[in-house]
Amino acid sequence: MNVQKPTQVVRSWTTDSRRWADFKPREDDIVICTSAKCGTTWMQQIVSLLVFQSPEPRTIQEPSPWLDMRVPPLEATLANLEGQTHRRFIKSHVQLEALPVYDNLRYIHVARDGRDAFMSWHNHSLNYTDMSVQMQSMAGMADETIGKPLPRPSESIRDYFDVWMTEGANARLADDFPASRFFEISRSYWAARRKMPNLLMVHYADLKADLNGQMRRIAAFLGMDIPESVWPSLVEAASFESMRKNGATLMPRAAMGWDKGHERFLNKGTNGRWHDVLTDEQVARYEARALRECSPSMAKWLAHGTLAAGDPLAMDD
Repeated sequence: MNVQKPTQVVRSWTTDSRRWADFKPREDDIVICTSAKCGTTWMQQIVSLLVFQSPEPRTIQEPSPWLDMRVPPLEATLANLEGQTHRRFIKSHVQLEALPVYDNLRYIHVARDGRDAFMSWHNHSLNYTDMSVQMQSMAGMADETIGKPLPRPSESIRDYFDVWMTEGANARLADDFPASRFFEISRSYWAARRKMPNLLMVHYADLKADLNGQMRRIAAFLGMDIPESVWPSLVEAASFESMRKNGATLMPRAAMGWDKGHERFLNKGTNGRWHDVLTDEQVARYEARALRECSPSMAKWLAHGTLAAGDPLAMDD
């Protein structure tokens, strides 16, 4: 199996891409690779439903580990993966250049408007449990490239937006998932979309607009033949409402991370809330930065998705 080795390293309070070095791939592995709060857990649930072909609620966290998350012992995560007998699907929150890229694996990138991701990220990071903050802070303090506790977000979402938008060398230490990291991750998969036939680009807005159609597209990309008789139940089980109702089963460890457990993590599942929160100046600043960080076509796709902006494979760079 051919592999393109990582050319970059990502180290943050939550993430250490070097953990992929001991990963032993299988030819049908699936890697779900996104920036934070762009539909990662949603895609994990979709892939889980397709793999097991059953709407029965089951945990996402055990069969689909976040391999580059630095807090769990690496040995336990790798042992979990080695012991799995079903088709494996693994979560990652790093750019493509920080991953080993195997030609036989399938990679799914889920994108979202950065302002929507930010709104969800504020809720996510503001409401960590004390234990979660302590563990992430200890990880950051122990890493010589970080050397500081986990930064805590302001309760003012507008103030926090200004921190999230930090640029330059200080950005990676201003927040665990600042805008700079969001754009870097999104840009890396966009650049590879035509070069990698084993990469599928999916957008959060498209999942919202046509979940059935997007799930069929994902199944076709993964080479899965799903009986027509089970499709309606799988699509229903992948809806936000169903996931929130069954959140305690899907995310049994969420209570360790957030003050209201799965209810906090699976918060709104909507787009566009930033319209009523961010100032006109902040919106303009984000849009100007998106055009600096991305090509015009990529910025358009990030903001609107395939159904509204066009197929990313057909769009100019």
